[in-house]
Amino acid sequence: MVEVRIRVNGTTEVVDLEPRVSLLDALREQLGLTGTKKGCNQGACGACTVLVDGERINSCLTLAVQYSGREITTIEGVDHPLQAAFVKNDGFQCGYCTSGQICSAIGMLAEHDAGMPSAVTEHLCAPETELSNGEIRERMSGNLCRCGAYNGIADSIQEVTR
Repeated sequence: MVEVRIRVNGTTEVVDLEPRVSLLDALREQLGLTGTKKGCNQGACGACTVLVDGERINSCLTLAVQYSGREITTIEGVDHPLQAAFVKNDGFQCGYCTSGQICSAIGMLAEHDAGMPSAVTEHLCAPETELSNGEIRERMSGNLCRCGAYNGIADSIQEVTR
């Protein structure tokens, strides 16, 4: 066991973990933050997406010990207009993927604001890229929704960018 200092949602927690425990399992099982979901546990669905220092990551693919001292934000620590937009635009159905979708969208918006291109960005050197429906869908493609609420998710993201 190792002592790990994890800063989550503005609070520093000290937990004793085996070095091979994923960040996802530490959040859910050690800290009781169950808003972050375990979907595929292979990094393919995005249900476990959290923000680390403002960047989105799949918490099932990372070890908790790697993030000692870094700022982790889970859905429990999010206060963003996307949450209301998801409700308004029916951006969720069963809700299982919603926490990962929202965290991923926040990270995606930060990437876009920083000028990072996506696979569908037409002009890679353009100072600004329109966040079109195609851009949103490409940038969010790592987050799956089994219910198929993709239109509501894209509409929610577009609403907060207007």
